[in-house]
Amino acid sequence: MTKIIMIASLLFVNIYANQLTQEQILGKTLFFDKNLSQNRTQACATCHNPDSGFIDDRDNGVAKMASMGDNGTSIGDRSAPTASYAKFSPLFHYDKKEKAYVGGQFWDGRASTLEDQAGGPPLNPDEMGMMGKKEVVNRLLENLYYVSSFKKLYGNEIFNNPEKAFEALTKSIASFERSDEVSPFDSKYDRFLRDEYDLTALEDLGKALFFSNNNNSCSSCHVLKGEDKEGETFTNYQYHNIGTPVNKDLRTKNGAKRLDDGLLANPAVTDKTQRGKYKVPTLRNVAVTGPYMHNGVFSDLKTVVEFYDKYNNTQRSINPETGKKWAEPEIEDTISKEELKAKKLTDRKVEALVAFMKLLTDKKYEHLIKE
Repeated sequence: MTKIIMIASLLFVNIYANQLTQEQILGKTLFFDKNLSQNRTQACATCHNPDSGFIDDRDNGVAKMASMGDNGTSIGDRSAPTASYAKFSPLFHYDKKEKAYVGGQFWDGRASTLEDQAGGPPLNPDEMGMMGKKEVVNRLLENLYYVSSFKKLYGNEIFNNPEKAFEALTKSIASFERSDEVSPFDSKYDRFLRDEYDLTALEDLGKALFFSNNNNSCSSCHVLKGEDKEGETFTNYQYHNIGTPVNKDLRTKNGAKRLDDGLLANPAVTDKTQRGKYKVPTLRNVAVTGPYMHNGVFSDLKTVVEFYDKYNNTQRSINPETGKKWAEPEIEDTISKEELKAKKLTDRKVEALVAFMKLLTDKKYEHLIKE
C-alpha cells in the first residue's frame, strides 16, 4: 500500500510540475508557509485562501471583514482583496490623459508590483510580524528545499546577500500569483464566450444592463476591454470614492480612531482630492469573495447593487442589512458623483445584475455561490 501511495504521489508531482514552472512551484510553497511569520502561525494563504477565492475566509471575530495578524490580536481596518487576477493590474502610475491614478496593488496602490506586494506582509508588524528581511531569510535557511531551490533558480551566492535573497522570495511568490492557477478565466461567462454555456434569461438581462452606459454606471469603472472580450478583468484599475460608510463594527474591534484616507495614504500621492478613493476591484469571483467594499461593511452582493442604486433611486433609501437608512459616507467631498449617475433600477434589474456577476466565478468556486 505504501508503495502505491508513493507512486501516486510521484505521478501527482509530475502532473503538477507540468502545470507550473519550478519558480512558480517554489512560490506556491512559500505562499503556504506559516514559518515566514514571527509566531509561525500565518502564511500568505491565510489571508488569501486559494480555496475561497484568495480572500481571508477565517472567522476571526470580525465576521471576515478584516484580517487578524500573526500576533493574534492586531486587526486591520481594510479587508484583504482577492489575489485572483491581480497580475493584470498595471504598475501604479498617474495617467495624464485620464487625469487619474491607475494600477498598483492593495486598496491604495502603495505597492506598485506583485513583487512589492509580496514583500509587504512579512515585514508588517500587524500582519506576519517579522523584524526584518534578514530574519525572513534565516527562516528560509531552515528549509533544505528552499536552500537548494533558491540556489538553483537564483544562483549559488543568493544567500550571501539578505536583500537579494528577500527579493528572490518576492519574485518567486509573484511568479506563482502570475500563474494560470490564480487566473484561470474558466467562469461561466468565459465559457459563454467560447459557446460552451448558454445564459439564462435573467443572466442575459444582467449582462445587457452591466455593459450598457445608458442604464447604469457599472461599465464606467468595471470594464476595461469591452463587452464579450476575452480576458476582461472587470476593472479599469482606477481609484474612486463611492461614498462607502464607516464599518462601525470593525472600528469597534480594531480601535481605529482616524478616518481612512484611502489613496491619499499612498506615500506617492499628496493630492488631497484623492482622499477617500480606493482601487476599483476586479469583479472576478465577486459572488464568493464577500463581505464587500474596502472595509467589508456589506455582507451581501445584492446590498452592494442597491447601495449604488440609492444614488439614483429615491425609493432605495434603506439598507436591507440593517433595516435603517444608509449610513453617511466616511469621506463625502471626493465622491465620484458623475460616474455614479445612472437610471434607477427595478428589483428585477437588481437581481439580474447579481445573476450576471455570479457568472464571473471561476469554475472551482462555483460550489461556493449562494443562491
